[in-house]
Amino acid sequence: MNLEDEFELEHLLLTQRRCRVCGKTKDLLDGFYMTRKDRGNIPSAYAYECKECTIKRVSKSRITDSTKYEYPDW
Repeated sequence: MNLEDEFELEHLLLTQRRCRVCGKTKDLLDGFYMTRKDRGNIPSAYAYECKECTIKRVSKSRITDSTKYEYPDW
């Protein structure tokens, strides 16, 4: 039994990841942001939250209503 015949390179490299927020399985390179640029291109350098969920979370936390915060009328 030859191990090289049993496993391919794709089995050893993590190419897909499941988002912890929405639960969808997406491509690691296209679907997830890197946590830090200096960590290299290894699977552990990518976030566990997909790009779509990250964009929703960040845009929800930002203030979009301009009447909510106005300059104080002193």
